[in-house]
Amino acid sequence: MEFVIGTTNQAKLNAANQVLLTYFPHAVVSNSEVGSGVADQPFGDEETKLGAINRALRSTVMREGVIGIGLEGGVRMIGKQMYMCNWGAIVLPDGTRFTAGGAQIPLPQEIAMEVLAGKELGPVVDDYFQASGIRTKEGAMGMLTAHAVNRKELFVHILQLLAGQYIYHMKME
Repeated sequence: MEFVIGTTNQAKLNAANQVLLTYFPHAVVSNSEVGSGVADQPFGDEETKLGAINRALRSTVMREGVIGIGLEGGVRMIGKQMYMCNWGAIVLPDGTRFTAGGAQIPLPQEIAMEVLAGKELGPVVDDYFQASGIRTKEGAMGMLTAHAVNRKELFVHILQLLAGQYIYHMKME
């Protein structure tokens, strides 16, 4: 069994290796940089979810018979408050798809205003916290939760939901 995750982001890769090798210890896990087919800063659950699906689909064409995985972070509005949203997808070689969403927390108004002005969340968070490369480490989630939940843990949860759906699907066949 081989999985290809459509990213080079270290937090996402670490999450994928942790979860996939726990549930599928003999699996081969590799990665490839693929585009999401959505905006650099996905807006809304639908666009963010589509980005994850597109990454998973594009990962399946890397080699015949692989299972593609896509993970995507975005933002969404609930009323006047902006929240982070995160989605994941698995696409099997036969085209079967599984999706799952992750935890969401509100963004500070100062960050939301910058994102609404057209900036991407990652660089805005770097500026806000006067740091660099936060998206590949603890992520905005880690910074905004005082490191209680980091980006890797967020994607671990999404991948557990995806792996669980896949295992259930295999048992039902």
